[in-house]
Amino acid sequence: MTDTTTVNESAIEKHGFGAEVGRLLDLVVHSLYSEREIFLRELVANAADATDRRRFEALTDPALALPVGAKIRLIPDKAARTLTLSDDGIGMTREELIENLGTIARSGTAAAAKALASASADERPSLIGQFGVGFYSAFMVADRVEVTSRKAGMDHAFIWASEGAGEFTIAPATREKPGTDIVLHIKADAEEYLEPIRLQTIIRKWADHITLPITIADGGDEKPANEGTALWRKSKSEVTDESALGFYRHLGNIFDKPWASLHWKAEGTIEFFAMLFIPGMKPFDPVEGDRESHVRLHVKRMFITDRAALLPSWLRFVQGVVDTEDLPLNVSREMLQTTPVLARIRRAVTNRVITELKTRARQDVPPDDKKEPDDVSQAHFDANDSNYEAFWENFGPIVKEGIWDDAEHRNEIAPLLRFRSSTQEGWTGLEDYVGRMQPEQEKIYYLTGETEATLRNSPQIEGFRARGLEVLLLADPIDAFWPERLGDFNGKKLASVTQSAADLTAQDGEVPDISELCTALKTALGEAVQNVRASTRLVDSAVVLAAGAGPDLQMQRLMRRSGRPGYQPPPDLEINPNHPLIMALAAAQKGSVTEDKQDPVANIAGVLFDLARVQEGEAPRDPAEFSRLISKFLANSIT
Repeated sequence: MTDTTTVNESAIEKHGFGAEVGRLLDLVVHSLYSEREIFLRELVANAADATDRRRFEALTDPALALPVGAKIRLIPDKAARTLTLSDDGIGMTREELIENLGTIARSGTAAAAKALASASADERPSLIGQFGVGFYSAFMVADRVEVTSRKAGMDHAFIWASEGAGEFTIAPATREKPGTDIVLHIKADAEEYLEPIRLQTIIRKWADHITLPITIADGGDEKPANEGTALWRKSKSEVTDESALGFYRHLGNIFDKPWASLHWKAEGTIEFFAMLFIPGMKPFDPVEGDRESHVRLHVKRMFITDRAALLPSWLRFVQGVVDTEDLPLNVSREMLQTTPVLARIRRAVTNRVITELKTRARQDVPPDDKKEPDDVSQAHFDANDSNYEAFWENFGPIVKEGIWDDAEHRNEIAPLLRFRSSTQEGWTGLEDYVGRMQPEQEKIYYLTGETEATLRNSPQIEGFRARGLEVLLLADPIDAFWPERLGDFNGKKLASVTQSAADLTAQDGEVPDISELCTALKTALGEAVQNVRASTRLVDSAVVLAAGAGPDLQMQRLMRRSGRPGYQPPPDLEINPNHPLIMALAAAQKGSVTEDKQDPVANIAGVLFDLARVQEGEAPRDPAEFSRLISKFLANSIT
């Protein structure tokens, strides 16, 4: 049974939730009304995590060791109309109660409220876990929630309480042992959650995989509610679809079906069990900058840490568990960084995931009906959309990070990449591109930029399109970085079209000599450009910028926006000798001056350069002056 909580009324502190938190609470309570049972899933998962954290901390501080028989207890009380959930976990200090329960994920609050408000009814249950606000689903069934917690290693406890409105209170309390008690004052229309049989049904559905014992108080007895089986140690035939799905959703705090699942036992020089999942949808992640894998490491079924970096950062979307007996239970954080056993496990797990992705990328269909003889890792169930393109749309930008920072697997990642193309519908890969190359073509051409639509209409690819040369359209921020690291694919060099003008020979037909105009424009523009030359790549546009030595244009833009531009040589300006504007300017330039005695080149050179900048997604150097000149030219054209 739980401890009796006493509170000093004079020491009660009142805190306001704040406008965003109040809005979020309202959405959680009312938008998820039809999915009320998930409150128990969320609270039990939090209790299990707290217990795992205490177990891990005890590895380096034995004073924090879990008590014998540690468990999660559910205690329904029909007379008092309360449901208590009690654990022996790490507990919380006063400050942690305020931070964890009073501010609701801090920076993620606004994002969570927006996501919940716009999500469909089927998506909403998954969102509360992803944003770290699952605790607040308790207010779907309770009109008051009290949390009494004592941090392991400390002597004092505190009680947090709220009715889910505009404020919460916190005060000193008593708890005999470390851990947390959550008391739900059940609403009149939610009394089903005071029935032990109903509670057990929910636990079996959503938390049967949790290895920590869960009990339900019933008639003076504590009855087991879960089997507490390590699913990953069972054979695939022993794991039901429902239990695998429940385990997946518990791991990732998400509510979709996985795109793929891998379940296998490695035997040989090292032995381990693994159960991994690739999500079926892109998660809503309010935590920015976390690029670490959080696959859980277990030793002899016991959770050790989810910070063992069992997969490289470019596979951080993979969820799951790896369990080995080749490490000691008291493995230290330092050992995790240096032990060769863990290094071999990392290598084996990474290779297995890459193999799965390569198989699916090659076949672009679920491999469930194409078992390899020694493979026991097929999915337990089909995702809603299990084709490779669906995976790529969710996680493609993350996978491309591997080209940049994972030299060991770079060549294996390259065939996994998918792109939009100037000549193809849908997604295409590098291998397919090479298969379509023209007989004399030696390079894989690509263009980087902000959006696919902008790239598809870019003047940069006019000449390539006219000559039947395919250009890959790369619109993710990471695309400005990785091509240089990959370098080539199947012996074909990757080349940005902004640096490949020399690869395009002039089209058949007479090309006007505009060398004098190029010289005049260079003189007028001065140091703004490195060179001005006639273009072989332009067909419909008058001008375009080209990168000289150094980074291509998109890389230069990203470097400037980051505040660390470094040295960037001026671009080249290419002009289309067959464009009416350029032909007219060349003719006017031969006459030296216009009717108003102004040099036509000096008058328009800056406008041409700024037009080329606008085409590349850059602002004119002086927007006001640019607007004035364009207005003037338009007025002259009308009169």
